[in-house]
Amino acid sequence: MDHKTALAALSPARKAALTQRSDREGLRHLAGHVGAMFLCALPILMGWPGWPLALLPLGILTVFLFTLSHECTHYTPFRSRWLNDVVGHVVSLPLVLPFTWFRYYHLAHHKFTNDPERDPELEGGPRPETWTQFLIHLSGWGYWRGMVRTLLANAVGRIDAPYLPVRRHGAMRREARILLALYAGSLASLIWSPLALWLWILPSLIGQPFLRLYLLAEHGRCPPVANMLENSRTTYAGWPVRSIAWNMPFHAEHHSFPNVPFHKLPELNRDLAPLLKSTSDSYPAFAREYVHTLGP
Repeated sequence: MDHKTALAALSPARKAALTQRSDREGLRHLAGHVGAMFLCALPILMGWPGWPLALLPLGILTVFLFTLSHECTHYTPFRSRWLNDVVGHVVSLPLVLPFTWFRYYHLAHHKFTNDPERDPELEGGPRPETWTQFLIHLSGWGYWRGMVRTLLANAVGRIDAPYLPVRRHGAMRREARILLALYAGSLASLIWSPLALWLWILPSLIGQPFLRLYLLAEHGRCPPVANMLENSRTTYAGWPVRSIAWNMPFHAEHHSFPNVPFHKLPELNRDLAPLLKSTSDSYPAFAREYVHTLGP
């Protein structure tokens, strides 16, 4: 049974319950995420003994704002449409991820998931097949290079991907120019203060490998078929990981029914779990399985 047949079997009442968005749930989860970031940043700001140990958890929490930005492209974390837009733009700032551009990039990924010819996530080539490619992938080098190139191209108006609507080119151009100005200001601030280095740049760099592995599990080693229960992987991570990642480890569920908000995905999992074709018990388990397939 594919995802379309599985969803068609759900009653209208069940679908309505699953797609119920909530500002309260979204803001509560956002407060928890931002609060955890503040607790990690506090030792760095105060210079407490052992403060460098806080860099890694701060970095992981920072880069995993990606999962919230991703959710905001679907207008699902919050009931209020404007709140999804505002939060999506704000949390994309530390990610070097232009949110308007990302919305259409990500929607194209949903439409052509794992299609080697049309999925924009595969524009740079296939996922890692050798140890060298795997380690480069984990470093985040491809991501940072790709985002800088995208910002520069958008800023000068070189916006030509078929999934980026012409009517939004102007907004993408303005967005890129604003972001580049903000990043230039942040880098210039290093002349008189190291805060941007310790609170943003270094944590983001050391946290990136954890996000790269998480994202690799979403579709890595899944077949290039149309069935979302097969081309996307659900990873049964523990509560801390699910919380940091806004329940996106339930990724096959998300791709099958993108209108379901993050706080309802565990419920959708109960409906679809028997039908899932690609699953892992944990991210370490996925990593072990993946590296065993790598060439030299």
